[in-house]
Amino acid sequence: MTVPDRRPIRRALVSVYDKTGLLELATALDAVGVEIVSTGSTAARIREAGLAVVDAAEVTGFPEMLDGRVKTLHPRIHAGILADLRSEDHAAQLAAQDIAPFDLVVVNLYPFEETVAAGGTFDEIIEKIDIGGPSMVRGAAKNFASVAVVCDVEDYARAARAAGGGGFTLAERQELATIAFTRTAQYDAAISDWMLARLDEQAADAETADAEAAAQAGGEDAYLLEMSDEEAAEAGLRTLRYGENPHQRARVAVIDDDAPGLAGAEQLGGKAMSYNNYVDADAAVRAAFDHDLPCVVVMKHNNPCGIAVAGEADDIALAHARAHGTDPVSAYGGVIAANRPVTLAMAEQVKPVFTEVILAPGYDEAALELLRTKKNLRILQIAERPREGVEIRQIWGGSLIQDADALQADGDDPSTWTLAAGEAADEATLADLAFAWRSIRAVKSNAILLAHDGAAVGIGMGQVNRLDSCRLAVQRANTLGEHGEGEDAPERARGAVAASDAFFPFADGLEILLEAGVRAVVQPGGSIRDDEVIEAARAAGVTMYLTGTRHFAH
Repeated sequence: MTVPDRRPIRRALVSVYDKTGLLELATALDAVGVEIVSTGSTAARIREAGLAVVDAAEVTGFPEMLDGRVKTLHPRIHAGILADLRSEDHAAQLAAQDIAPFDLVVVNLYPFEETVAAGGTFDEIIEKIDIGGPSMVRGAAKNFASVAVVCDVEDYARAARAAGGGGFTLAERQELATIAFTRTAQYDAAISDWMLARLDEQAADAETADAEAAAQAGGEDAYLLEMSDEEAAEAGLRTLRYGENPHQRARVAVIDDDAPGLAGAEQLGGKAMSYNNYVDADAAVRAAFDHDLPCVVVMKHNNPCGIAVAGEADDIALAHARAHGTDPVSAYGGVIAANRPVTLAMAEQVKPVFTEVILAPGYDEAALELLRTKKNLRILQIAERPREGVEIRQIWGGSLIQDADALQADGDDPSTWTLAAGEAADEATLADLAFAWRSIRAVKSNAILLAHDGAAVGIGMGQVNRLDSCRLAVQRANTLGEHGEGEDAPERARGAVAASDAFFPFADGLEILLEAGVRAVVQPGGSIRDDEVIEAARAAGVTMYLTGTRHFAH
């Protein structure tokens, strides 16, 4: 049967840094008569295999230059990618300029993230910022009505089948375009993060007495920053490069040498800890030790972007894989905390991902050896479990003092929960609800956490209303998993359970979760509209428990 919107593949542009699977794809394209246009080393590899290939320079009439920085940035390439062949005017313009359109664009990008993670020099990293590649990928993705774009080696087999089977359908081209836009977005975000980190370092290196003078009026504790480094060391203070921002001075103090906690944790590798590293590490390790099962937390900007447990007593690697899978995009540049010693299997999973800090109560020898190959990764070993205590927060003119939130309320025990709607949860669902409730404490309010099989799958945090937190949790669950966006991406919110750190003031937030397919909910209750909220759960046939306890985190 002929599919009307299926576009045959007659001409392909192939330009890849990673040559994995290249010859297999090129052979399949050549076998069905597809003209292959290629660049540089890609063209050379195809030609060496005895396959026909046209150099991009032949198409453009212009040689590659500037060490390969300019080779595909030319109208004869991009017009062939961007022409909307549904338009007679576009087709006529191509004909007038004697430009042939492309039906398939196969491009993967320079390995920027890998070069940064491997500790590349400044010039090495700069040269791995791809310009032509993302331009071709984005152009082809925009023009999915006429062009199919493939940027993932895993999709080469699909492209080969399509070439021999009449081409891709419109729906398939749109799916490939979505994958492409997700990849370029991640790529640009990685470059932006690296650039921002360099700006921070440069600003810190340029700190002078002007910054010190600006901090002179810091209050009665200013003397902790005023003393020299030698005096500070004698007083048990360690000087940090800077505080939350490069213009702020900062030091860290160990209060009790017999119970050093995070402040006195043993550093086994990597760069010196920063102020923000300590803040995120503190939040991460407390969140990990909120769970009795093996648990891993990935923390970013003082919010967990991943958290999971594993059922087996020693399977910390599984917990890490699940935690990373919550949001692989945000895990880049995060802090990882584990409540069990890090095994080699976990270290092998951590190594490919740019991570600021990893901390755990111990490390297998092989795991430590592997992690130390990442020279910038800060590796901390904590000597004890975080303890309950008192928290002090300074405010203008005084201090706020409170007991630390350590899941010590009566409502933190699932046996005390009240079943308000639906049927009593089975054992697996109740375990997921208990996991979600223990995990929500670490999320900045307003907080909504979706979980499935002992792992967070979507987290809505730090919003100024609970409605937005519900939307965010569902959106992140359904777009930020291992498979990203697209028709094949799983709707991870469907079948998950949800926890809310405080009551639903209206039913509208809960209704967002219900529409997304959440199967059970745990929340404190206590709203004047509890009846409305509970009725919405009952009408949907969804189980709802009330804890009578809330866990705001400001």
